Parts: sequence; C-alpha cells; structure tokens
Amino acid sequence: MREAKVAPSIQALDQKAAAAAAAAARKALTSVQTLPKGVEVLDPLGLGVMDNKSLRLITDASVSSPISREKSQGLDPNLRDKVIYSSPNFDPKVFLSWVHKDTSAADLESGALTLKTDLKGRTQQKKQLVKENFDCFVSCKTTIDDIESKLRQIEEDPEGAGTSHLHSVTQKISGVANRAFEPLFERQAQAEKIRSVQGMLQRFRTLFNLPSAIRGNIRKGEYDLAVREYQKAKSIVLPSHVGILKRVLEEVEKVMQEFRGMLYKSMEDPHLDLAELENIVRLLLELEPETDPVWHYLNIQNSRIHGLFEKCTQDHEARMEILQNKIRDKVLSDSKWRQLQQDSNKSLEVDSTIGDSPRTDQLSTNVMAEEADGLRSSYIRRLTSVLIQHVPAFWRLALSVFSGKFAKAATGTVVSDANMNAKPVANKTDEKGGEAKYTNHTLDEVASMVRATVSAFDTKVQNTFRDFEECNILSPYMSDTIKEIAKACQTLEGKDSSPTAVKMLRALHFEMTKLYILRLCSWMRSTTKEISKDETWVTLSTLERNKSPYAISCMPLEFREITISAMDWIDTMILNLMSETAKSYDISQPLQEINESVRLAFLNSFLDFAGYLERFGGELAQNRSNKENNYVQNGYINGTRETSTTVDGDLHKKLLVILSNIGYCKVELSDELYTRYRHIWSPVRNNDERNSDMRDLMSSFSALEEKVLDQYTFAKSNLIRSAAQSYLLDSGINWGAAPSVKGIRDATLDLLHILVAVHAEVYSGARPLLEKTMKILVEGLVDIFLSVFHENKTKDIRLLDANGFCQLMLELEYFETVLHAYFSSEAQQALKSFQENLLEKACESLAEALENPGHQRRPTRGSEDAASDGQASVSPDDLLALAQQYSSDLLQAELERTRLNIACFMESTLQLSSAPAGSKSAAYSSHHAPAPQHAPVQTSSPSFRRQQTGSSSPVVSRRRR
Repeated sequence: MREAKVAPSIQALDQKAAAAAAAAARKALTSVQTLPKGVEVLDPLGLGVMDNKSLRLITDASVSSPISREKSQGLDPNLRDKVIYSSPNFDPKVFLSWVHKDTSAADLESGALTLKTDLKGRTQQKKQLVKENFDCFVSCKTTIDDIESKLRQIEEDPEGAGTSHLHSVTQKISGVANRAFEPLFERQAQAEKIRSVQGMLQRFRTLFNLPSAIRGNIRKGEYDLAVREYQKAKSIVLPSHVGILKRVLEEVEKVMQEFRGMLYKSMEDPHLDLAELENIVRLLLELEPETDPVWHYLNIQNSRIHGLFEKCTQDHEARMEILQNKIRDKVLSDSKWRQLQQDSNKSLEVDSTIGDSPRTDQLSTNVMAEEADGLRSSYIRRLTSVLIQHVPAFWRLALSVFSGKFAKAATGTVVSDANMNAKPVANKTDEKGGEAKYTNHTLDEVASMVRATVSAFDTKVQNTFRDFEECNILSPYMSDTIKEIAKACQTLEGKDSSPTAVKMLRALHFEMTKLYILRLCSWMRSTTKEISKDETWVTLSTLERNKSPYAISCMPLEFREITISAMDWIDTMILNLMSETAKSYDISQPLQEINESVRLAFLNSFLDFAGYLERFGGELAQNRSNKENNYVQNGYINGTRETSTTVDGDLHKKLLVILSNIGYCKVELSDELYTRYRHIWSPVRNNDERNSDMRDLMSSFSALEEKVLDQYTFAKSNLIRSAAQSYLLDSGINWGAAPSVKGIRDATLDLLHILVAVHAEVYSGARPLLEKTMKILVEGLVDIFLSVFHENKTKDIRLLDANGFCQLMLELEYFETVLHAYFSSEAQQALKSFQENLLEKACESLAEALENPGHQRRPTRGSEDAASDGQASVSPDDLLALAQQYSSDLLQAELERTRLNIACFMESTLQLSSAPAGSKSAAYSSHHAPAPQHAPVQTSSPSFRRQQTGSSSPVVSRRRR
C-alpha cells in the first residue's frame, strides 16, 4: 500500500523533472538559435548543430568548472543569474559568450565528445534499469492511476471530502486563525528581529564598543592602544548590507580624525621636546595622515619663528609710538611755557632765556634721540635672541628628519603593530610607503625656509640699523648691535646650523660694520663742519695745548677729539671684522675697499678743516675791506682819513689764531694722527704712497699758511706804512733845514714799536712763524721807505740837508742793528738802495743851496758847520764820513738807552755792542771816488723797480716777485 502511495508521487516528480528538463532543453535550443551570426555550436561527430542534450551537457560541465565559477563571480548580479545553470534565468547565449569567450574550438569539440559519450552511457543505464524493473514500474503506474481516479471522483462529488471544499474550509479556518494570532505573529517577527540584532550585536560587540573605547584610551593618554584598536577595526570585514556597522565605523573615523587634529595641535606647543615629537610623528604615521606630519611640524616651527619676529616688531612699534607721543607732548609743553614767559616778562633776562632756548631744545632732542636709539638697540637684541634660540634647533631637527631617524622609528612601529593582521608582502609595501613620505620634501626646501627666515631677520635689522641717530653714533648702541650680530654668527657656527644661514649672517655682519664705518667717516666730516661754525677766537693756555708753540684756539683740539673718537671706533670695528669674519670667508677685497674709504675720509677731514680755516681768513679779509671802505668814505667826508685801531687789532689777532691753527695741524696734528692710524690702510699702500699722503697734506696746509700769512703781513704792513709816513713826513722836521743830530727820534721808536708788537704777537701765538713773518715785515719796511721817499722826493723831501741826511742814516743804521736777525739779502739790497737815494738827494740839495745862496733858508748850527767845512763843495764821501761820525758817537748810547724797547730783538744785552760788521761798511763805503761838484751823485737804485702804490702792500708785491 505504501508502495502504491509512493508510486504516483514518484511519477509526479518524474513528470515535473521531465517538464523541467524539457523547458531547459527548449531554452538551450532557443539560446543556440538566437546566438549571433557566425557563432555555431558544432556536434563533436561533425553532424551539424548539437542537439539539446549535448548542449545541456556542455553547459552543465562548463558551469560546474572552477574557471566558470571564477568568471561568474566577477559579473554583475543580474548577469550572473543568466550564467548559472541552476538559476531559473539561465541564458545559454550569455553563458557561451561570457564563460567560453576565450575557449578554443578544439577544447569545445573535446568537451562535446566527452559529454556525448557520457550521455550514451547514461541512456543505456536507464534502459537497463527500466528493463530490469519493468514489473515495478507497471505496478507503480497502476497504483498511481487508481489514486488519480479516486481523487477525481472525490473532487467531482460536491458533498464529498474534495480538495475544493477542504480548501475553502481551510481558508476560512486560516482567516480566523490569522485574525486571532496576527499580533502574536507580529511580536514573534519582532522577537526574531530582536534576536537577530542581538546576535549581530553579540558578534560585533567589539566594533560597537570601539568609539567609546578609543575615546577612553585617548582620554587616559594611552595613544598607542587607541591606534591599535583603530587598526583592528579597519581590519574587520563587514557585510555590505548592514548599515549600522558602517555608521559605527564612521563614528570611529570621526573620533580618530579628532585625535589626528589633537596630535597636530600638540605640535604647536613651543615646549615640545624631541621625544614627544617623535612619538606624535609615529602615531600620525600609523594613522596614515593626509599630509606629512614632520613637514607640517617644520612649517609650524618656521611660522612660529616668523611670528616671534613679528611680535618683536609690533612691540617695538608700540614703544616707539609711545615715545613719539611723549616727544610731542614735551614739545607742546615747552612751547606753551616759552609763550607764557614771553607774555609775562619783557625784560632782558627773558631775552637771554629765549636765546638759550634753541640750545635747550637741542639738548632735549638729543636725549629723546638717545632714548629712541636705546629702543632700537633693544629691538635688534630681541630679534637676535629669537634667531639664536630657534634657528639652530630648527636646522638640527631637519637634519635628524632627513637622516632617517624618524622614518626608521615610525616604520618599525608600524610593522610590529601590523604583524597580526598583515602579511609580509604588505609590510614591505608599508615600509616603501613610509619612506615615500620623507622623499616628498628635500633638505634644500628646508634650507630655503631658513634662508627666508634669515632674510626677514636681515631686512628688519638693517632697516632698524639705518634708523640710528647720527648724534649718538659714538654711543654704544650701534656697536653693541654689531656685537650682537657677531655673537649670533659665532653661536650658529658653533652648532650644526645651516651653512646658508651662517653665510647670510656673516654677510649681514660685514654690511653693518661697513655701514657703521662709513657713517663714522661721514660723522667725522659733518661734525668738523659743525664745530667750524662756533669759533671763539680764544687761545688756549700752554698746558691746554700740551706746550705747543702754536697758540691755538679750541677748534683744532675739538677737531682732534672728533677724529680720534671716530678713528678709534673705525679701528676697533675693522679689527673685529678681520678677527671674526676672516676665519670663514675671504674678505680681503671688500676690506681693502673699506680701508681705502677710511683713508680718503681721514685725509678729506683734514682738507675740510683746512678749508674752514681758509674760509675764516677770507671772511676776515672781506670784513676788513668793507670796514676800510666805510672808514675811507667817512674820512673823506670829514676831511680826514681815519682808521680803527681796535678793529685792526682784533683782525690781526684772529688772523694769527688762524695761522696758529694751520701751523698746529700742519706740523703736529696731521703727523700725529696719520702715524697713529696709518696701520688701518698700510697693508694696501707702500711707503711711497704713504709719504705722498703726508706730502699732499703738507702742501695743502703750506699753501693755506702762505695765503693767511700774506693776509696777516698785508694787514701789518698797512700799519707800518702809516707809521713810516709819519716817521718820514709828519714828525715835525724840515729835512731841508734839519736840526743837529742828537740821537734817535721818538718817531723812530714809534715805528719800531709796531714791529715789537708784531714780534710779541707772533712769538706768543705762532712762534715757528716768527722769523718768516719778521723777515717779510722788515723787507716790507725798507720797501715802504723807498716807496714813501719816491712819492715825496719832489714834495716834502724835496730838500735834504746834511743834518737830515745824518739823522736818517743814524736811524737806518739803528734799524739795521736792531733788526739784523731778520734782514734778508733782499732787505739789505733795498736798504742800500734807500741809503744811496738819500745820499743822492742830500748831494743834490747841497749843490742847489750853493748855486742859489740867496734863496736858502736860515741854516741851523749843524748845517753852518757843515757848510763852513766845505763851502766850496760837498762830496758824497764827506757826507758819508759825517754820518759815520754821528753813528760812532751816538749809536751805542742809543742802543743802550732803548735796550728795553729792543730787548725782544736781541739775544742778550751783551750783544748790544756787537753790531754786524758789514753794516757800517755797507752803509758808508758805498762811494770812494769823489763826485763832481754841483752834480748829483749817480747811483743805481733797485728801489725804482720796486716802487709801490699807496693802496698795495710792498710786502705782498715783493713776495710775489
């Protein structure tokens, strides 16, 4: 009975299987028929197109192969259903075009032959099976037919237990049950979902706890553990259809992103040490950051250094603004105070106070400038401190990074943490990736950053250094700034710093030193110009001028102090530059240029000073000329010619002060200072060039000395001319009827006193110029005698009797005896010429008197004696003998009488009697042959060629010749 029941079922299943096979065969045939043109499936026996069974066997074998499975896995899900044989959407066309697109025809034929052979074998087996069990199949078929007939009867009976009735009843029961148990089913479904979710949570509980666990580890500072948990989470393979797990991973990524930001933020800590930095870099590398953490840290440090520079700049600008406001307030308050003084007082004291206000303002300005320079020096010092503190550390960090220190540490850590979840091949890939992070940037890029930093420092320092006030150039501000830069160079050279930075700092140090030296040279010349505006004309004491024979004013000593101050600083700067910079760099050529600039500035400062002295002399000469013109005009208006002795005396003293200053600079100061500082430029100049410098200075001062000495002697010669005119013309003597000779007249002493005063002035003021000055004036005196004589020989000196001749010869011999030390050969010749002219005039006058006795004036006692001795005729030798007699009788006594007046011209009182032996012979032995009576004595007189006008100096004219 059981077999009878099973037989219909088997039959039904067989029918279903047959129906499915038929459907598959139809699909296969249909697919084959719909293949593209030119694609054919050949029968292995070459009988044409394969039948459905052969095609299905080939399809079955292809689908079951590993290759087909592998290829089907790479398809789109919709296309995969068409390729898999067991799928209801199987498409033979797609299968053959996709799976066997690369299969050769031989392989397809071989597979088709195998399948056909296997199909034949199975067909025979089925036939044998049916043959051996035919009775069973018949019995099963009968049983199934009986069951089917009974079922049809039941279905056809409306009141029987047919399937339709049962189905309807069952439907009703099912509806009632569904209404009754629908909430329960819903709860059951929810419970199933909850159990499913619970299972999933239980399975992925580690993943769900990751965000809170990572936050906790980060909060505790266990960064390595947090990174390890994150790496484990990334290694988990999650199903693609579960969205909550993706959200959990997104939350983990968000936490780690915050952690990365925290690590990057911690790099901005200025007190971060190297060990902490290495740990942060290692953690960031394990987290696979988007940017290189080490390069990020280097950029942070570079920006931080620039930020510190800007902070120093802002602080400096704020301080300078406060100082400027303070200066403005002080200027405003001082202005108000002076205005109050002017409004409340109208006395002279107020005027003097107001006159002193510019000096007070200048002092206040200097104080404010000094305070400003102090702020600038402090600013540069703070900039240098930032550079020294941060740039070497920055460069050492870059060296450690690019030497591989960080790369090795980070790579080793990554490999050890990934050993559990990664294969060795992956480790090598990670190592290569880690090294690639450090090859993205080079050490040259870091050097460029350092260059930019030092360049910013250079710009700020140089701009500030140029703002230093020149009035404080000798203060320590500028020199201290240069020392700060030198210290920075030494510090960076002592550490493993960037060679580029050291080179740039050395260049900055050189440029600042050069600028300071050039500013010192400029200050030396400008300050010399300033002191030349305030000449006091007051001579210094012997101790103040260090026993110098030149009675100088304070201006040369001020010039000396200025030059020494500037040159001492220059010498120190050059020595420091040579000792510090020459160790690393060759600065011979630039240093040679600096030395040459210093030499030229030194020499030019002396030439400038000489020019100022020359300007003083020119101004004095111009002022004297203007005043003389005024006096001449006033004198002509009043009918008399007046001069101002006080004005002339002041002019002469000022000219003498100028001469003393020139002589001091020429003889003492230039040689002292050149010898003191010539070592600065001596390495680049030989002895001949150094000597040429001194020769140039000497020639410049000598020319200036000659020029001013001309002005001085010209002024003195005008006084001498006035006295000489008084001596010859206005002394109250009629030279045609002169009294007897009794000694030296007072007019002679008055004339001599001018030379005595000059001697005293020059001796006390410019002793080395005494002899030269006196020789010029003595020569000028004799020329003036000749000039006045020739101008008045037809007027006031038209007649000259014997007494007058003897008086003049005695006084001339007196002058020659007293001034013998200053008589030059030209002066001797001029004096001889003057004596010859006097002798000639005396002979002419006596001859004229003998020819016209009725027109003679009443002779004096001396003239009567002379006339009685030679009533018939008077020869020149007689006159000379008479004059010599007077000289022998009176000269020595007059020298003794006037010894106090002429003491300055004598070396000792014992030498008063030792008059030059040649003087008398020169004066009285001129004519040995007697001249004819009543005829003038013909003598050659060079004084005619030296005749002077009334307005020019004979001294200057002679010196020009």
